[in-house]
Amino acid sequence: MTHSIAILGASGYTGAELIRLIAGHSSMQIKALGANSKAGLTLAEVFPHLRHMDLPALQKIEDIDFDGIGLCFCALPHKTSQEVIAALPKTLKIVDLSADFRLRDPDAYEKWYGNRHAAMAEQGEAVYGLTEFYRDDIRGARLVAGTGCNAATGQFALRPLIAAGVIGLDDIILDMKCAVSGAGRALKENLLHAELSEGYHAYALGGTHRHLGEFDQEFSRVAGRPVQVQFTPHLIPANRGILATCYVTGDAEAIHETLRAAYADEPFIEVLPFGEAPSTHHVRGSNFCHIGVTGDRISGRAIVVAALDNLTKGSSGQALQNANLMLNIAEGEGLMMAPLFP
Repeated sequence: MTHSIAILGASGYTGAELIRLIAGHSSMQIKALGANSKAGLTLAEVFPHLRHMDLPALQKIEDIDFDGIGLCFCALPHKTSQEVIAALPKTLKIVDLSADFRLRDPDAYEKWYGNRHAAMAEQGEAVYGLTEFYRDDIRGARLVAGTGCNAATGQFALRPLIAAGVIGLDDIILDMKCAVSGAGRALKENLLHAELSEGYHAYALGGTHRHLGEFDQEFSRVAGRPVQVQFTPHLIPANRGILATCYVTGDAEAIHETLRAAYADEPFIEVLPFGEAPSTHHVRGSNFCHIGVTGDRISGRAIVVAALDNLTKGSSGQALQNANLMLNIAEGEGLMMAPLFP
């Protein structure tokens, strides 16, 4: 069976990544591409690397005919996404890649994103889209909220450890290096090549990064008590990838074994042999996440490092993985491509 799908926000990086992935999917066909700022253009004009694909022209979202379309990916900015999704047909399955439905508490959403939630009915039915941990809920969902790319990386590294009680909960430090595509495709002065290349810098210091809302929500839920981590992201002059270095207290070998057992049957999560560290080079362009564990020179401390591609496993690949479940398609369909190297 072939499922007809639509992509809203198709002119952004995550929209382009969805198109790239679905090109190799045996059970999905793209019927509509929404991109208000690029409406009327062909895909080749917006993304020349996809010119080989026979796809509909980009159009305004309000002009899309959703008749016959079973699932819609929304790769739109936060605030815009909730307004658009609230107006979509109620029979449509939706995978949202924005931040608008990730936080269950509307007060938390307002705290981290600065505006009241405008689609509370839809928020009430949204399922958090970290596939490996919400798989059963995602299968039956109408609306799935994709995670933040930083939030996904940190959770893959730490969530099983919190659940198993093998690390301390009051002194978790997350240090993340994030590629520039995570900031989106909009023109921004600080993302110009001359201002970004040949260096990197910390940002959102002191606990102001919005993905902390997801860490607070999910880690506290797993632990059964409030958990607040210290998280500092760094912008690096790379196109793709996130590397999370997590400093925790606990026995390093027990931590490694906990992660190995937790992900033993997960096709997209690879726990490396003890003492090995992952690289963003080894997951680039793929839906894989690599995790490594080593002991620290200070007794009773360990270092957990996770690497994934922010555009794939951290966003569009995760979205497709969730859509497969929602449409009763094999979970890995369209996602088993090997990473790009070098």
